[in-house]
Amino acid sequence: MIMKHKLIQTAAISTLCLACLGGAYGASEAVNDALGIADARISLDAAVQAAQRHVGGKASRAVYERDQGRWVYDVEVVKGSEVTDVQVDPESGKVLAAVPDKVDQGEDEDHEDRGEAHEVDD
Repeated sequence: MIMKHKLIQTAAISTLCLACLGGAYGASEAVNDALGIADARISLDAAVQAAQRHVGGKASRAVYERDQGRWVYDVEVVKGSEVTDVQVDPESGKVLAAVPDKVDQGEDEDHEDRGEAHEVDD
């Protein structure tokens, strides 16, 4: 009986140790997605300028992020009382899409509206 208890205890401790190691490995594999900007051909500043020219307003926020499996610059541009989310291609600097931004209720809602984006032909 004592031997069975020690075997169960050893198995439990081993399982716990493996779980901790797995968590530590998973955490070390996490990469900050901002590092992806190293592969962009145009700068964040150039993307902001392209978005501002497209809308004719001023940028209030800009991020480099993955959207639907591809890297884009996402620039929020204000013109008067209108706010437009503009996606800029990090390779060419071309505006990919521009959609009116709804009232901010958090980042997730902004990104859910991407399905309504219209393509921009230049």
